[in-house]
Amino acid sequence: MNEVVNDKNTKLGTLPVYFTAISAILGAILFLRFGYATGTLGFWGTVLIILLGHLITVPTALAISEIATNTRVEGGGEYFIISRSFGLKIGSTIGLALYISQAVSIAFYIIAFTEAFGFLFTFLSEQLGFELPRQFVSVTALGFMAYIILKKGIDSGVKMLYIIVVIMILSLLLFFLGSPVESAETGYVVGDNFTFINTDKFFVVFAICFPAFTGMTAGVGLSGDLKNPGKSIPLGTLAGTITGLVVYLLVVWKLSVCASASDMTGDQLIMSRIAILGWLMVPIGLGASTLSSAISSAMVAPRTLQALANDNSFPSKRINRLLAQGRGASNEPYNASILSFAIAAVFVVMGNVDMVAQIISMFFLITYGSLCLISFLNHFGSPPSYRPRFKSKWYFSLGGFILSVWVMFQINPLYTILSYIIIILIYLFNESTNKEQKGLVNIFKGSLFQLNRRIQVFMQKNHSSIEEEWRPAIVCMSQYSLEREKAFDLMTWISYRHGFGTYFHYLEGYYSRQTYLESKDILSQLIEKQRESNSTLYIDTMISPSYTSAIAQVIQSPSISGMENNMALFEFDRNNPEELTRILDNINLVRAGDFDICILGTTNSAIKFRNGIHVWIRTTDELNTNLMILLGYIILAHPDWHRSHIKIFILCPSDRSEETKNELEARIAAGRLPATFTNIEMITLKEGQNTCDVITEHSLYAGLSIIGFREEIVKGDPIPFFCDFKNMGDILFVNALSQKNIN
Repeated sequence: MNEVVNDKNTKLGTLPVYFTAISAILGAILFLRFGYATGTLGFWGTVLIILLGHLITVPTALAISEIATNTRVEGGGEYFIISRSFGLKIGSTIGLALYISQAVSIAFYIIAFTEAFGFLFTFLSEQLGFELPRQFVSVTALGFMAYIILKKGIDSGVKMLYIIVVIMILSLLLFFLGSPVESAETGYVVGDNFTFINTDKFFVVFAICFPAFTGMTAGVGLSGDLKNPGKSIPLGTLAGTITGLVVYLLVVWKLSVCASASDMTGDQLIMSRIAILGWLMVPIGLGASTLSSAISSAMVAPRTLQALANDNSFPSKRINRLLAQGRGASNEPYNASILSFAIAAVFVVMGNVDMVAQIISMFFLITYGSLCLISFLNHFGSPPSYRPRFKSKWYFSLGGFILSVWVMFQINPLYTILSYIIIILIYLFNESTNKEQKGLVNIFKGSLFQLNRRIQVFMQKNHSSIEEEWRPAIVCMSQYSLEREKAFDLMTWISYRHGFGTYFHYLEGYYSRQTYLESKDILSQLIEKQRESNSTLYIDTMISPSYTSAIAQVIQSPSISGMENNMALFEFDRNNPEELTRILDNINLVRAGDFDICILGTTNSAIKFRNGIHVWIRTTDELNTNLMILLGYIILAHPDWHRSHIKIFILCPSDRSEETKNELEARIAAGRLPATFTNIEMITLKEGQNTCDVITEHSLYAGLSIIGFREEIVKGDPIPFFCDFKNMGDILFVNALSQKNIN
């Protein structure tokens, strides 16, 4: 893929991406909560938090880098990547959650920035007796930053980052050169911290610390202002992530060897007591880091919102136009920035760092899990258009997605469920207002294609080694699909739960442009019909010059179920025997493929579902018996028959009634017959009594009758047999290739 160079008015390179990421990574949590985490969980517990956090963020960084080198990345950062990979419906849903977390992050870092002025609050309280509200500093700082960003634009923010990062690095350097503090804890030794304690508090502390790891994607939000996003995003993001990981581990080690657990949990600015000139440099470093993180979020959040508005993600055109409006040659998101600062102001007034941290964690975890899922689905689905220059591994992405979801539930199951409910509601709203955009169906299409392909190949390779329980894989061909629905319905019933069905509409004629277009039109009608009936049939069309050649093609077609087709269904109108003739003329052709054969004789009368399914078994139906009963139960499982029943009639001559009964009892007891005596009725044929008359007498009003037939009937004069059941409803004639084993 050729490198993409954005508009000439944008001029940022890789360094701003790195500084934006690293300034967000080495931020408030590092200075304010890592001491608390180390004191609460011990060295190894905090290391585990860092590693678990990076097991989520590193795969996300790899996924972002991969996707950014595959697609044209414009303004909106992570939102743009998600929306162009998952579609605008999913993109706007997750993008809105991402924007909220970014806007709230501004408040989070401003609240943390206020902690750098702890000495001021202490002085005023102890010396003057005046309790200054912390919001005085936080709201003032937010207003000053808003003024700078809105007045000077992104360039001013980037320049401030450079200065702040230098201050932050100097503060950390003085911290690493510092000395252990004198602990008030009696009997304290350095080795006490190198344990894993308070495991029950692990995920509570993790939720507080996780926003520290989210900074690695901050630079992605500058995508619309980069000269070459495909280069700058991978380099800047990965470099920032690795730098952050190394610094975190070193900070935790330094804390563990320089302070006791009680000192770390009791003083949130414990780093200032360790660092050289810590009383001055650590508050300055904290102020610099939190301010830089706030600036990063303040630059990123409005661009996400502007990108959402540019894609018309909101229901009002006026709102979209207002939020998308920018200023200057680089289209600075002025209105989006005003709204972002307003949202931040609400949370700044709340002033609780830990509560805001948990809110941020939830929405960031949703975003990161989504990015990892995109990468995994692209790997698994292998679309030809997915050719990133930077390549990750599918198992990294899958692991990042699973961990994101798992960690959310570990932090707070209720918040997790509420977060996903909000996401689902937003998606459903987008679904109703933007029906033409790509949605959930399109996300998994490539992956389902690959999964189906691999399953098919696996089943073919292992077909002979797998002992299968019989189930119908039925294929049907009819040229009366639009005139008569009963064959289509029967296929739907059989394939509803236990079987697989492939339905072909037969179009007689030679393959041409005209017949092709006609077949596609009929196919679309049948698919729409299937959608309305919630059918699980696979539908296709067959164009062929003759009925016989069409059958030959159909019975050779592969089943989408992964198993070979084993049953063929034909249908005819019992009032038109000529339709039956051409079916019977091709029975031997179908038999050559080892198919069980079903022939549905239909009438114009409606099906009376409540009257049940009647299965008729004669002494000559040894091969057909189990198949007929199984089909009866399979059909009965469909919701159309949910208030119905099945009844089995056993026909036997008067001189064999006792023998037939004993044989029936033995077969039921051995489990070779899927029935019980409660739904079986034995009928003894009197001498000279006609079988057809007996069946008609008992099943005149049945919803569906199932009757077996033998090959000898087809070889003789078959028309009377199939058409003699006068005034009866629909009849399914069954001829089994072999007796079906019942386990």
